[in-house]
Amino acid sequence: MKIAAIGECMVEFAPNGHKAWQMGFAGDTFNTLWTLRGLLSDDVLTDYVSAFGDDEFSRQQLAFFSSHDIGTADSPHFQGGRPGLYAITLIGAERSFTYWRNESVARRLADNPDSLARSLNGCDLIYFSGISLAILSEKARQTLLTTIHIARQDGSCVAFDPNYRQRLWSEPAIAAQVITEAEKLADIVLPTFDDEHQLFGDVNPQATVHRLQALKARECIVKNGSKPALLSAAGKIYEIPANSSAIAVDTSGAGDAFNGAYLAARLKDIEPVAAVEFAHRIASLAIGVHGALTPMKLLKDALG
Repeated sequence: MKIAAIGECMVEFAPNGHKAWQMGFAGDTFNTLWTLRGLLSDDVLTDYVSAFGDDEFSRQQLAFFSSHDIGTADSPHFQGGRPGLYAITLIGAERSFTYWRNESVARRLADNPDSLARSLNGCDLIYFSGISLAILSEKARQTLLTTIHIARQDGSCVAFDPNYRQRLWSEPAIAAQVITEAEKLADIVLPTFDDEHQLFGDVNPQATVHRLQALKARECIVKNGSKPALLSAAGKIYEIPANSSAIAVDTSGAGDAFNGAYLAARLKDIEPVAAVEFAHRIASLAIGVHGALTPMKLLKDALG
C-alpha cells in the first residue's frame, strides 16, 4: 500500500509546559500523514509530497522524516530554499498561531508537473487540504488539481480537508471556488464545521453534509470540536459523539489526528461509524500532549 500527503510541513515552536519552547516539524497534512504512519503497518509506504530547501532546518526536517519512515517521493529540492515557521501560543488548552511562511519553499511543490505526477503515481490514497491549495499560485493550484484528478482516474482514493484559513486567500470567493473544485475531486471529505460556516455560510453541520452530498462525496465527516461529528456514508447520516472525558492540554493538530485515524481505519476496512469512533479516540490522545504531533508510541499503543 502506498500513501501520499501533499502540502507544507513547517518548523514548529511549541510551549512544552515548562515555560520553554520545543522545536519540531508539523503542518496540517503532515500531521495527518504522521498519524497514518503511526497507525498502519510498517510495510505501508508513506510519502510527504512538497518542496524542500537546503538550509539547516531543511536538513533536520528531512532527517526527521527519514527517522520515522516517511519519504518524500519525487518532491523537488531547491537551492537556497527554506521551510516556513510557526509558533503556538496557548491560552489554557486553546491555541493560536503566529506564522513566518511567505518565503516557504513548499509554495513551489507543483512547479514541476512531471515530478508531481511521479510522486502521486500508483498511490492507494492521496490526501491534501485547502492549505495545500492556498499556498500555491493560481497556475500551481490547477496543476495540483489536474494531477490529482488524473491519479484518481487511475485508481487512487482521494481524501480532502477544506481547512479554510482566510488569511491565506486573497478573497473568500476565490477560496470557495477552489475548495469546491477540490471537494468534487474527493472520495472522502473531512471538513470542520466552523470553517464551513465561515466560508460557505452553512448554518449547521447538516447543511454542510447536504452540500457535500450534492457534490457526490462518497463519505463526509464533519468535525465539530467536542461536539458530535456528523458522518455521511452509503446514503445515511450518523451523529457520533466525541470523547467527552478527554482532558485537553493542547488542541493543536487534533483535527489532523482525527483525519489520519479515520483514514487509517478505512484503509483497514473498518466500517465508517466505527472508524469515526476510533478517530475520536485518537483525537482525544492528541489534545492530551503538547504540540501538533501525537507521539508515535501513543499511536502504537492505541492499536493494542
